[in-house]
Amino acid sequence: MNPRLVNLLASFIRGTSDYALARLEFTMRFADQPAPPVLDRLPDASEAALRERWDAVEAQLGTILAFVKQVEAASGTDQRSDPAFRWLRRTVRELDQYARALRWVLTVNGGDPAP
Repeated sequence: MNPRLVNLLASFIRGTSDYALARLEFTMRFADQPAPPVLDRLPDASEAALRERWDAVEAQLGTILAFVKQVEAASGTDQRSDPAFRWLRRTVRELDQYARALRWVLTVNGGDPAP
């Protein structure tokens, strides 16, 4: 497997851990509001994990991005300026960047994660 792809996957996996913590903090801070969507964690930075789960993870990330945009667009809310939301937004943006890079690598390699 391409070493760059392995590094990207490892970074994405670390980012999902950060997202889980940011999601928890946001949910605790705003318990009366809907919680951010769940993001499944890839079990490891392997070709098998990528092939089996990437499409589902990308779809979940799209739902999460929509949630963040919805909170940003809501008027009259203090969620946008709250540190818990800012951390959540930052982790989601980072995950999105990793996901775009992963998709690009997969596209360049013709959908084959091998070098």
